[in-house]
Amino acid sequence: MGADEQTIEPPAERAAEAPEAATTTAGATTAAAATASLHKYPIAPGYRVNVRSGPGTSYRIVRTLPLGMKVPIYCQKPGERVTGPYGTSNLWCNIANGQFISDTYVYTGSDGYVAPRCD
Repeated sequence: MGADEQTIEPPAERAAEAPEAATTTAGATTAAAATASLHKYPIAPGYRVNVRSGPGTSYRIVRTLPLGMKVPIYCQKPGERVTGPYGTSNLWCNIANGQFISDTYVYTGSDGYVAPRCD
């Protein structure tokens, strides 16, 4: 996978796709509150990463992440083995509905899973 292998969506779209809602102090449930509490991981410095529709470079490119982007990781799954700035791995991160990037382009502080496995 090259330096331009993955992508992410604008904050408004991410909020709409939060995996679970959070309850506000008033008791209202909002996806925005859930997204605000979700940890975001930085993409490797200097890389514009293509976001794929599945866990491999043969899947179509959905978009490309800009430099300096941070992404949520909702779940992870094995896929194509890829080498990137953070090593070689077959682990792919789901950053939005139907959007995956190689874990080798995301600084998670771990060589393994940091989120639940995708179904």
